[in-house]
Amino acid sequence: MPAPGVPGSVAETERLLAAGGYVADRALATTVFLALSMGRPLFLEGEPGTGKTEIAKVLAGGLGRRLVRLQCYDGLDLSAAAYEWNHARQLMAIRLAEAGGDATSEAGIYDRRFLQERPLLAALSGPPAVLLIDELDRADEPFEAFLLEILADFQLSIPELGTVRAETPPIVVLTSNRTREVHDAIRRRCLYQWVDYPDAARERAILAQRMPGLPSALSAQVVDFVQQVRGGDFFKFPGVAETLDWAAALSALDATELEPVLVDETLGALLKYQDDIAKLRGAEAARLVEAVKQAPAAALPF
Repeated sequence: MPAPGVPGSVAETERLLAAGGYVADRALATTVFLALSMGRPLFLEGEPGTGKTEIAKVLAGGLGRRLVRLQCYDGLDLSAAAYEWNHARQLMAIRLAEAGGDATSEAGIYDRRFLQERPLLAALSGPPAVLLIDELDRADEPFEAFLLEILADFQLSIPELGTVRAETPPIVVLTSNRTREVHDAIRRRCLYQWVDYPDAARERAILAQRMPGLPSALSAQVVDFVQQVRGGDFFKFPGVAETLDWAAALSALDATELEPVLVDETLGALLKYQDDIAKLRGAEAARLVEAVKQAPAAALPF
């Protein structure tokens, strides 16, 4: 069933995302709308820096929900992701009961008050939430099995306590940078969308929304320069976050247009690997600057 307060159409979804500063293309807005209206988890896959995580943040803000974030990593287990028993408090309860002459049963020890909530359980409890399971591909493959019950039924079975069901199912957003393949069992429970780098027009719109004070000529040149870099032979292409960082760096230096020397001095805001910086710095950067100045609105071949 749809989550309360969700948009009633794809157009409304686009406006909801735009109100949060997220410029989505029609395909992405459609998938987000369907996930919300159908009450299905949303699985977003794509290169780093394409705005996958930001969608969950914008949905939480736009729908007035808590954002509960589970950042995945190698070695993540159930105690860090879902719940953990507070053994110190349990032991203290046993000793207090013994001191008072009471017998503390196993059922009394495994009570909700001794349960420490981690993100997965926290998203099922309390006020409505957006559950962000970020960079699932960084977790070990066996961890994915822990998620299946939540993704299918919005509940979590705790052997000592029982099943915890969400009164209001969370909106679930999973992201992956595709450093490894996520299991089919996860994919089948979700609606899927590949989030690609934006085209020039959408990236200009993003930059205009996030940095409205940036000179229009510089904004166009920054976007066209980044678009050309993404068409080159580099180890790691800049994402939208890097475009915004680079534009902010240029703005902080009071730039009004791109210049080769300025590009060389600020490449650390755009590229994150020395080999990429060395390949672009100098003659190649100057060539691209000249190209974007001659045709700032055109998509130029690298």
